[in-house]
Amino acid sequence: MRKRLPKLKTDDEVERLLETDMSAYLTPENLTTVSFEFEPKEKVVNLRMSASLLDRIKRAALEKNMPYQKFIRQSLEVAVKK
Repeated sequence: MRKRLPKLKTDDEVERLLETDMSAYLTPENLTTVSFEFEPKEKVVNLRMSASLLDRIKRAALEKNMPYQKFIRQSLEVAVKK
């Protein structure tokens, strides 16, 4: 049975939810990938690009629900790991 996650407004509501059986909430629609950036950002880079490319980047970041600058950093990290 699929259940939608309720809108929680307080820490107590979250705690009560976490004490219940969460298996009904574990559906692909309710799960998202979360990444953490542990290294400090010590350097600043200025980069020129076309307005249309920046618009596409911002749309792609919005689809992943993340800030566009983080999306750019993550994309660069993936590109250099290959």
